[in-house]
Amino acid sequence: MRRQDKADRIRSILGELYPRPGVPLAHRDPYTLLVSVLLSAQCTDARVNAVTPALFARAHTAEAMAELSAEEIEEIIRPCGLAPAKAKNIRRLSEILDAEHGGDVPADLEALERLPGVGHKTASVVMVQGFGVPAFPVDTHIHRLAGRWGLSRAKTVEEVERDLKKLYPPDSWHDIHIQMILFGREHCPARGHDLTACPICSFAASKRRIRDEARKRQGGARPTRLGTARA
Repeated sequence: MRRQDKADRIRSILGELYPRPGVPLAHRDPYTLLVSVLLSAQCTDARVNAVTPALFARAHTAEAMAELSAEEIEEIIRPCGLAPAKAKNIRRLSEILDAEHGGDVPADLEALERLPGVGHKTASVVMVQGFGVPAFPVDTHIHRLAGRWGLSRAKTVEEVERDLKKLYPPDSWHDIHIQMILFGREHCPARGHDLTACPICSFAASKRRIRDEARKRQGGARPTRLGTARA
């Protein structure tokens, strides 16, 4: 199957499973989305959504957040992990937004990437989910599925993003990147997954990958000749 045909079939299946995918992180505007995405690093969306109501009750604008100390922010966001660094970045980026952008989050990828703690993926999420500007953020789920499904052979996030952008039109990027994340969480785990029973892996994964994943599920043992196995 051609890679484009495979990509189109995957898009159709994802569309049926998640016809109107909502944004996983609760937010009210681009600023609260930016803070939420920053908090989501090495943390689940559910935990972030449990923490941010208290944080945004104290400060839901860049100006108000900049008035809090890093210690105050850290105390609230501690359940998200990496709290000291995240608190410092949230306070510092809020100061920059207040001083240089009138408190607004710039709808500009490069400007976002210059903010403390904001990398390319975070900036891309804000662009597509906060401003509706086409972007294709690639997280660990998307990176894994793109390789498993043969949509990209790339090793880096940047290269996977490039490959996926070639396969899908810009007006579909918002939905597809969220759909892939949801599918990875709910139907296509990294370990212990039966690819032959998966509605996408069963046709998208290569025979070699299906065989290798099956071996891993069975404990990784390779067939050995009688008398040659070692303890």
